[in-house]
Amino acid sequence: MLRNVLSGILVCTAAGGLFGQSARRRPVSDLVADPAVKKSLAALDAMKVPMASRLAEIAAIESPSGQEQRRAAKTAEYMRAIGLSDVIVDAAPNAIGRIPGRSGKALVFISTLDDLQTVAEHQKAAPRPPWVEGDRVIGPGSNTSSTTISMLAAAEALIGSGLRPEHDLVFAAVAQEETGMTGMKKLFQDYRERALAFVDILGDGRSISYGAIGIHWWQVKASGPGGHTLGGGLPNVNQAIGRSVDRILQLPQPEREKSSRTVLSISIINSGAVFNHKPETGWFSLDIRSTDAGVISEIEDAVRHILSQVSQETGIKLEMEPFQLTPGGQIPGAAESPLVKTSVEIARFLGLDPTLSNSGSSNMNVAVGAGVSAIGLGGNRGGERGTPKEWADVPAMVTTAKHVFLLAVAMGNCN
Repeated sequence: MLRNVLSGILVCTAAGGLFGQSARRRPVSDLVADPAVKKSLAALDAMKVPMASRLAEIAAIESPSGQEQRRAAKTAEYMRAIGLSDVIVDAAPNAIGRIPGRSGKALVFISTLDDLQTVAEHQKAAPRPPWVEGDRVIGPGSNTSSTTISMLAAAEALIGSGLRPEHDLVFAAVAQEETGMTGMKKLFQDYRERALAFVDILGDGRSISYGAIGIHWWQVKASGPGGHTLGGGLPNVNQAIGRSVDRILQLPQPEREKSSRTVLSISIINSGAVFNHKPETGWFSLDIRSTDAGVISEIEDAVRHILSQVSQETGIKLEMEPFQLTPGGQIPGAAESPLVKTSVEIARFLGLDPTLSNSGSSNMNVAVGAGVSAIGLGGNRGGERGTPKEWADVPAMVTTAKHVFLLAVAMGNCN
């Protein structure tokens, strides 16, 4: 049930649908013995060079969050080249293609199109575009985009395998993950009625998230009379800000919050511009995180009570304004669902020892927060992300592609 709508964290009554406890699935041990599957896995091993080349090409395209159009267009070009159907670039812009199934339902795979703004700055300053060196693609823009290339390689292997899915297999590179998950929100609205599950590809699957941590960012804004120092005194927005910050940071942290990974932080305090003028406005940040909807709600209510008290004491107006509210959620039974169990089996087949988490923080949050099954495949991509020396690991890209391929065959009921 929805414990608190405002918190954006949904706790579902079941991990139902076709991916619930009673779902049919092909055991991975049987799956990997299939001659078509064996052939496709070998084909993915042979795709290291073209995968690295594609990554070097797409990584050279500057794609800070909110400016992904060129990278989306290039990704759509790759999708058409490998034979995906109904390829589009939507308004987000998300690049989307699919392998049609028969059921009318869909399994949706997701990668991320955008980079941090700092990556674009490093790309501009780099002496050369990304390049391939041994088992690495080196250069700003290579790390995050490696999962897009892995996703497309898995799709290409599926098309080449001759296997046909029961459910649509959708492959989407989504925009604006770093700035509010805007692309994922649009994709989810477009597919929520027929999506069996969403798989967020963040790495090779050595970590698997099946639940999501809610992250609520607020700006607490203060406003009141300004004036020159000589006519200063009270009321003063800085008094209200300081008093509020002090009391908020003294809020008790119940024992139960340790298990819900609850965190409350104030990182930014902003007001005033010159020494001799009392500011009219100011603000401070508020970062609340928890896997428990009730805890986030309680903290927000406590903060509102503090702000009301301080406003009455100081005569300064204090308001909470949402900056970014990232949904989260827990779906009972998700850890034992066929989707998670199959992914764990695949990871082990690939030589990984996967860890499980109920506190993912990525595009998957949008689906889980609305009660729809989703997992995040985390793990190795490379190193030094967000620095001029950023690089992607090509063998890890192949492993990621194999994980996506096998998960699509198993959960898409390909035959």
